[in-house]
Amino acid sequence: MNIKPLGDRVVIKRLEAEEKTKSGIVLPGQAKEQPQMAEVMAVGPGGTVDGKEVKMEVKVGDIVIFSKYSGTEIKYDGEEYTIVSQRDILAVV
Repeated sequence: MNIKPLGDRVVIKRLEAEEKTKSGIVLPGQAKEQPQMAEVMAVGPGGTVDGKEVKMEVKVGDIVIFSKYSGTEIKYDGEEYTIVSQRDILAVV
């Protein structure tokens, strides 16, 4: 992938939404909730952000949970990605 995030930014790719509920009900496309889990595809270098030293705590390949309404969604080479700040990543699974 040729996307190289700057500063404390991270490029993530959302994991697929569930097709069925736990009880087996099949969900139509519009009823599926956007997942808040994603795979890290690229990580920025960190450095100084807003006058504070930022150390990157995630790496490519990590599965992360991120804030629901965070980031910027983009399409690149036919794939959908989201660029978020590291502070919007809540946990590594």
